[in-house]
Amino acid sequence: MDRTEDIAALQRVIADIETAFNTNDAELLIAHFTDDGSAVNVAGALLAGRASMLEPSRAGLGGPLRDQYARYELGDVTFLGEDVAIAHKRAWAVSAEGEPIDVGHAMIALYVFVRADGRWQVAARQNTLVQT
Repeated sequence: MDRTEDIAALQRVIADIETAFNTNDAELLIAHFTDDGSAVNVAGALLAGRASMLEPSRAGLGGPLRDQYARYELGDVTFLGEDVAIAHKRAWAVSAEGEPIDVGHAMIALYVFVRADGRWQVAARQNTLVQT
């Protein structure tokens, strides 16, 4: 089965999330989550439900992450069925101009995607810092 269009759709989701991080847009950051989605951030906090993600996203992007930028890349994608996929997202710190910077760590995240109503959404995400 050709999954080219599905992979392109997943890449667009990740691109939106990168844009949201780099522009401090908390609403866009969580826009692709299902209503009952869950996220574990790099500090290990579990956020259950898209509604519970908004205020912590605003606080992080408006506070300690306000002047930080990242480049995101969709990694391996495994389709577990017609409408379910798992994938890794890799992230690196960059300057405001998009140039890579060494901050001593990178990030890898595991995403669970589901397709509903014709669009791919994030059902779950787990972030992990990786020492470089």
